[in-house]
Amino acid sequence: QVQLVESGGGLVQAGGSLRLSCAASGRTFSDYAMGWFRRTPGKEREFVAAINWRGAATLYADSVKGRFTISRDNAKNTVYLQMNSLKPEDTAVYYCAAAVNTISVRRTPEYWGQGTQVTVSS
Repeated sequence: QVQLVESGGGLVQAGGSLRLSCAASGRTFSDYAMGWFRRTPGKEREFVAAINWRGAATLYADSVKGRFTISRDNAKNTVYLQMNSLKPEDTAVYYCAAAVNTISVRRTPEYWGQGTQVTVSS
């Protein structure tokens, strides 16, 4: 089992920045690719970004490309999502996820965090 705990959400004005963190425990963190998803009320959970076990490969949704950056620190068992130039449409609950590779973490994550709320005001 892998336990994931997100933090760093909050309220920010449009154009501002936030950094989300996801702390992992349980199994070996570097065995897993990690991802971020988000969900707004009434919508399906949406893929945001993914990173492979080494941090050498990343994937982004088109809606966040150039504004968000995913990174990881395997020594700290933590994955991050740096969000810049935030827009009101980025408002959502953001979830951390883990899987054996980046394809799996994008399509069928094995583990999920509980989510952290991000609200962007206009």
